[in-house]
Amino acid sequence: MIEIKNISKSYKEVKALDNISLNIEEGRLFGLIGPDGAGKTTLFRILTTLLIPNRGTATLMNLDTVTDYKKIRRQIGYMPGRFSLYTDLSVQENLEFFAKVFNTTIESNFEMIRDIYVLLEPFKKRKARDLSGGMKQKLALCCALIHKPKILFLDEPTFGVDPVSRKEFWDNLKKLQKTDNITTVVSTPYMDEAALCNEVALIQKGKILAVDTPGNISKRFTHKLFEIKTNNNYKALLLLRKMDGINSAFMFGNSIHLTLNNSKKVTQLSTELTANSFKFSIKNIEPNIEDTFMELMQKE
Repeated sequence: MIEIKNISKSYKEVKALDNISLNIEEGRLFGLIGPDGAGKTTLFRILTTLLIPNRGTATLMNLDTVTDYKKIRRQIGYMPGRFSLYTDLSVQENLEFFAKVFNTTIESNFEMIRDIYVLLEPFKKRKARDLSGGMKQKLALCCALIHKPKILFLDEPTFGVDPVSRKEFWDNLKKLQKTDNITTVVSTPYMDEAALCNEVALIQKGKILAVDTPGNISKRFTHKLFEIKTNNNYKALLLLRKMDGINSAFMFGNSIHLTLNNSKKVTQLSTELTANSFKFSIKNIEPNIEDTFMELMQKE
């Protein structure tokens, strides 16, 4: 469905993408996971025919993104990271406009957007600029789906959206995949969203670090992982990073995730924390995707 071969893209001296290759199968919910500046948006713009790579090729449905861009644009939906609909048009007017652009009608493909539209309908006369963040997101998704695309690209669609709207959005993506078999490619900096995808690619500094199912990526973690909670995590983190025998130490929410070199024992670590007047708990835990991502970044 989507085949990316050795794609590279630079902006003057900055290399945004560095020899990227990926294959995404039809009907998959594929996640491109990485922090800001990793190259996610650049790759999306190439795949949606808005940018030309310096090197390499990309094909969607056996169509080349450079030579067949007109055919591709009729068969994909794209929701950019920044809200880009017409803010002076109402909800209904935006939907009608995008339907006309693709030579269709809202009624023709209403079943595809029904579950999302029912949440928007009470605000259908409201200007897009006056919608909440979550409602803007739902409107943008409806407009991206109104022509029944075969592939849907969503660039950081839940950025800045409240937790309830985030959950609703991902529930809608799962329904679309199940009922309409749409191939969906979504980028996000949120590692917890990676677990909701069928397959993910971890990207950093324009390079792909790993491609696999979320579960298999978590299994790539190579160290024994410990979770530490203290009465002052920030000071504890600074101390831990200065200790001998510490392989890695990162803040994770209200705890610290830590790995040790072979020479370091947990008992030694506990003794040092106690000697520095910390109240703490420490336990062995299973790694998640974010732990693996941090480990892979260290190796680069």
